[in-house]
Amino acid sequence: EQLAARAAAVPAIVYPEELPVSARREEIAAAISEHQVVIVAGETGSGKTTQLPKICLELGRGITGMIGHTQPRRIAARSVAERIASELGTPIGPGGVVGYQVRFTEEVGDNTLVKLMTDGILLAEIQSDPQLRRYDTIIVDEAHERSLNIDFILGYLARLLPQRPDLKVIITSATIDSERFAEHFGREQIGDRGRPLGETATVPAPVIEVSGRTYPVEVRYRPLAPDDAPPASDDAGSEPADSTSASRPGPAGPGELSEAELEALT
Repeated sequence: EQLAARAAAVPAIVYPEELPVSARREEIAAAISEHQVVIVAGETGSGKTTQLPKICLELGRGITGMIGHTQPRRIAARSVAERIASELGTPIGPGGVVGYQVRFTEEVGDNTLVKLMTDGILLAEIQSDPQLRRYDTIIVDEAHERSLNIDFILGYLARLLPQRPDLKVIITSATIDSERFAEHFGREQIGDRGRPLGETATVPAPVIEVSGRTYPVEVRYRPLAPDDAPPASDDAGSEPADSTSASRPGPAGPGELSEAELEALT
């Protein structure tokens, strides 16, 4: 009954079409369904932070356990939770499907499906729940920052995944580090792709790249103020000489050679 109630609590999900990640949501959803670990590489403004939890909800994640979504900073965890709750049209906190937990503040209830938190909160929960049974999906956002907490979480998840085949892990990163994360979470396959039976090879986790969002830029020039104008010179002789005047034909001055004399010398 509790699982049915959690499934019924999932609100209607709409994706903003102006976000680049919305155009790739079907590809991302397919990768999450087929793989235990997915790397999403996207620039700032792609919408991955707010839309990935919604994609997971649409796939049926968050029912048997919460969707844990980590952020490096407390203000980010709170603001992202508010944004996702606003897009889903649900209140934030114990009364809605989106909650958050930071130091000294916990807005999570029994019906919470998506939980935003700092990476330090998730590390603290590992001590009391080593298998992370409260979650069926973990999203590690901004993994390219490579803080000590993030590195501990990534290393621990890599060891936990074989024990939790039902757990999905999604890692978001800048493009520069995405391949390294994919290799770290690679899985071994035996005897496929033409290799002899018993020979293993590591297959990296899939990487999906999402472009950033661009904004129109308008260039405006400030009009030249009277104080900025260069002062006019009263002495005509002080004007700089024309750099091309030396090449113009004409009578030679005192001490100078004429063109005919120059040609005779050459």
